Formats: sequence, structure tokens, C-alpha cells
Amino acid sequence: MSTEIADPSDAFRHRRIVIGLSGGIACYKVAAVVSRLAQSGAEVTVTMTESATRFVTPLTFQALSGRPVYCDQWTHVESQDPQHIRLARSAELLLIAPCTMDMLAKLATGRTDDVVSLIASAVDRSRQPVLLAPSMNSVMWQQPATQRNLAVLREDGYTLLDPASGWQACRTEGVGRLPEPEELLQAVAAGLAASG
Repeated sequence: MSTEIADPSDAFRHRRIVIGLSGGIACYKVAAVVSRLAQSGAEVTVTMTESATRFVTPLTFQALSGRPVYCDQWTHVESQDPQHIRLARSAELLLIAPCTMDMLAKLATGRTDDVVSLIASAVDRSRQPVLLAPSMNSVMWQQPATQRNLAVLREDGYTLLDPASGWQACRTEGVGRLPEPEELLQAVAAGLAASG
């Protein structure tokens, strides 16, 4: 998505946005995204894989969003909705960031063994944009399996955000960095504008 929104905060007021985090060091960048969305008047619900909770705690995202954080399929914020289908249906946009190599594989093959992939599977991509922000080591990014999964996901209607190039936590340089928070916010604003 290349459409730049002059002031993306105007695009977020009263919008229902779900943020999914999978396990990567780039989880720390998403805290700024959640904070900015909430400050702009969005209703932000955060979902996290178990691996993501090892990088940033759910309490951080609960404090920033002012809402409960979903960390597994079995803990029910809405007891009458054990599969969190209501959350998926009510979302105007889902952003998965960081979207690890493992999460890309899950989404490409239809696996739903964590709360993030489960909610993604229940989103109607014909009316609700699902943005994936891949983040991984540059060698993992270049793997044939990753490239195959990216092609499948594009064909399936997901919007893929290009990873940035630069210094990585593994002490190497290359493609695979999560885009900066401001770029993620621009992508969310563009996705909301495109979906109405």
C-alpha cells in the first residue's frame, strides 16, 4: 500500500481495529502503534500468540489500548463467544505485526492453533482488510517456503506490507525488518480508507 495519508490520526477515530502479534523481537515497535491508535480514538483490540508474550507482556498492550488482550483461544473475554468470532466480525481491519515466518505458513495453509491465526481465519477479507507485516531474519525472508507462502497469501486476498532493510536483532543487515510504527499507521489508515 503506497497511498500516504496526510494525518492518519483522523482516519482512526471510532474505528474498530484488531492488532495481532506473533513472536518476534519487533513486537516492541507495535506498542507505539497501539498507543497512537488508541490516542486517536480507535477501539483497538490486541491479540498475541504465546510466543509474542515472551517479547512484550499482554499487560503492556492492555494499558496502552485500555482493553483486554487475547492471548489464547481458551480464555474468553466474551464467555458466550469461545471462538472469538464476534471480534473477527466486528473488526474493520486486522493488522498482524510482526508476522513471522511461522505465522505466514499458518495463514497460507489454514492452520488456526493460536488466537491470532484463529481470528484471522474468521475475518471476511472481501470486506475487512487484513494487513500482514512480515518480520524475520533476512535469510528466513529469502527462503523458498517463505516466498511461496507470500504468493499464496497475496492470491488469497491478504495485503502484504514490504519489510524494511537494515540492521536486524540477529546482528546482520538485510531485508526483513518490521516497518517503523509511522509506516504501519499509514498502512492502517490507507486500508481503512480503501474499505470505506
